[in-house]
Amino acid sequence: MPAGVCGCCGPLRPRYKRLVDNIFPEDPKDGLSKSDMEKLTFYAVSAPEKLDRIGAYLAERLSRDVVRHRYGNVVIAMEALDQLLMACHSQSIKPFVESFLHMVAKLLESREPDLQVLGTNSFVKFANIEEDTPSYHRRYDFFVSQFSAMCHSTHEDPETRTRIRVAGIKGLQGVVRKTVNDELQAIIWEPQHMDKLIPSMLFNMQDSDDLDRAGHPSTPSGAVQDGEENPAALAESCFRELLGRAAYGNMNNAVRPVLVHLDNHHLWDPNEFAVSCFRIIMYSIQAQHSHHVIQQVLNHLDTHNKNTPRVRAGIVQVLLETVAIAAKGSVGPTVLEVFNTLLKHLRMSVDFELGESSRRNSGTSVSSGRGKESEERIVQNAIIQTIGFFGGNLPDYQRAEVMMFVMGKVPVYGTPCHTLDTVKIGHQGTKRIQTMLLSSLIMVTSGFKSKSMAAALPPPFLDPLFSISLMEDSELRQLVLEILHNIIDRHDNRAKLRGIRIIPNVAALKIKREKISKQDVAFMKKHGQQLYRHIYLGCKEEDNVHKNFELLFTTLAILTIELANEEVVIDLIRLSIALQDMALTNEENMPMFIRCGIMALVAAYLNFLSQMIANPPFCQHVSKVIELRNMDAPYLLPEHIFRDKCPLPESLNKEDRPLYFQTADMAECLAGPGYNAERLSIPYVPQVTDRLTRRKSFVDTISLQVDIMSNSLPDKSQLAEEITFETLKKAIDTTGLEEQEREKRRQVMEKFQKAPFEEIAAHCESKANMLHDRLAQIFELTIRPPPSPSGVVSISSGHTQHQSVPVYEMKFPDLCVY
Repeated sequence: MPAGVCGCCGPLRPRYKRLVDNIFPEDPKDGLSKSDMEKLTFYAVSAPEKLDRIGAYLAERLSRDVVRHRYGNVVIAMEALDQLLMACHSQSIKPFVESFLHMVAKLLESREPDLQVLGTNSFVKFANIEEDTPSYHRRYDFFVSQFSAMCHSTHEDPETRTRIRVAGIKGLQGVVRKTVNDELQAIIWEPQHMDKLIPSMLFNMQDSDDLDRAGHPSTPSGAVQDGEENPAALAESCFRELLGRAAYGNMNNAVRPVLVHLDNHHLWDPNEFAVSCFRIIMYSIQAQHSHHVIQQVLNHLDTHNKNTPRVRAGIVQVLLETVAIAAKGSVGPTVLEVFNTLLKHLRMSVDFELGESSRRNSGTSVSSGRGKESEERIVQNAIIQTIGFFGGNLPDYQRAEVMMFVMGKVPVYGTPCHTLDTVKIGHQGTKRIQTMLLSSLIMVTSGFKSKSMAAALPPPFLDPLFSISLMEDSELRQLVLEILHNIIDRHDNRAKLRGIRIIPNVAALKIKREKISKQDVAFMKKHGQQLYRHIYLGCKEEDNVHKNFELLFTTLAILTIELANEEVVIDLIRLSIALQDMALTNEENMPMFIRCGIMALVAAYLNFLSQMIANPPFCQHVSKVIELRNMDAPYLLPEHIFRDKCPLPESLNKEDRPLYFQTADMAECLAGPGYNAERLSIPYVPQVTDRLTRRKSFVDTISLQVDIMSNSLPDKSQLAEEITFETLKKAIDTTGLEEQEREKRRQVMEKFQKAPFEEIAAHCESKANMLHDRLAQIFELTIRPPPSPSGVVSISSGHTQHQSVPVYEMKFPDLCVY
């Protein structure tokens, strides 16, 4: 009886267990029984409430087979699980998934590479299934850790190592796909998971064996050529997919592990891999999140502000790549912050360089000091390139703001910024900062096209820029002129004008130009004298070299092309004559090379100007002078004076009039419609129009006194002068009085320099008495009441009398008469 009972227990087993047992053949080599698998699938679909039990029983069998090393049955069990997952999508699949994940975890925990790959493949299939409802309790912490460990596999066999790493990357990709779209799985973006995901991908992307992509000749023989099986390519694809799915709040957690990985593996020097990583990041993320990445790199640069120069240069170059891509899209509010941080690190680099050089001078190792200094130059060049490239790719309205911002950081004499810099870094450091910031401004202004000069060169930008142009450093003056060329040259004519020379045919250059606008005419009326003055003063600097004269010639030519109407042309000719007179009279004892260079500059420019305005008599006069110079004084022409070892004359003779441009001849040539040739007879005098300048001379002080004294009240004859149209015209056009003003200034200066003190004191006292007398007259007129038709009250001999004034006899101001 007991034996009979035992014999009939087999058929009493639950049906799901019998169906599960039937799918396993006697010989595992035969594989999964398809007919029995179909019966199990049909049963699971018909009775979904049994799915959790089927899964639990399959998990039990798989665990037993893993322990007993029956890997054939393990493969069959996983294949059955995969088919059940693909076939069942009901609400009851949730408990079944738990059993499935438990079985996958069992396989990943084993040390057999085949089982790890098998479990990974099943997990990837599961990750591609879209579930109807989200899971509230499912977590993937174990899988993130295990797949990350597989990505760092160090198996002895290269092929096996590659298989495990590829499986790990695919597993991480499956985790990403399964979690990023599930709002309840946002925990995957937390730092503890990102710190495992991101480095695992970067580790495979940087692996030297996998740097060459699939199909390259350097791929080892026997390795799989398919890009999907290449760990580096697969990791890059997964990395792009992860970043592409990153939301606004998750961007920092995704980028921070990248920076940490680059630090830990010393990948900033050299930084090829770091650059490629951030290119991938910038092209993978959504454009509106670009400023998050830039902010992260800026903060990282701040944390490494005391690191080695090459590491800082590597971070700056990565920032360059980042902003280069971001500048094409939206960069948000980080524009000025980028420049502020870069300028701060530029200043710090100069401090480090100067500190190193001072320590080297005090007796440290010369070779190490020079190496450190050259490395700091690498950092500085990288920062300048980043500033220039970023600024050059911004829209014009943002670029104008950046130009003002950078100019505000340039230490200029007479400003608080300069005072601060000279205290800390001295004259040498100030010059280094000025040179580098002006170099970056050249890059920022390159390609800048402003419709109005007033918008491109506002006074807060123009004044400090011209103040630098007055400094006793030829390199700084060259940089200022190049910045002006970038801004003023709106039709790209500089390349055609490169090099100071006598151009035989200006028309062959095909100069592009447009009619000067009203806004630019107003700009030249307001700031023209400022431009002329700085060109005039820049020509007579004793340290000028060939390049300075080249840039001055280009400046004059571009002004002629872009901003010259008839009035400006006359002013430029007057400026040229003044330069010629300055070189001839030589009141400041300039070197002969500078004097000849100025004469050559005037010749080259007047030759260009005469052909630009297409005035045949003017061209003929200029050509005649140039021809005579070729024969008798070649050192007055640019082709000769700027050659090496050009013989210089002992003196310049004023009596050789045919060798110089004559004001009367040019005025006669221009004495036609359109040009006010009479103004040519008025010598040009540089006017002090800018607020900031380095040099304060005695003459400037006297000029200021003359201006104040000349503005005092006029005498009675001037008060009684009749106001006519001619007097109003003369009052508006003050240029005709420049000669008289110049003479007055000279006389007053001589008087204050040579007259005895008593005479000067008496003169000032008489002026003060005259001022008091005039003030008394004004007060008497304003205090005395005006006449009234009702009469005025007067007291005569103690009696009050009323005197009536008829209305027709009263004198009213003109504005009160209708």
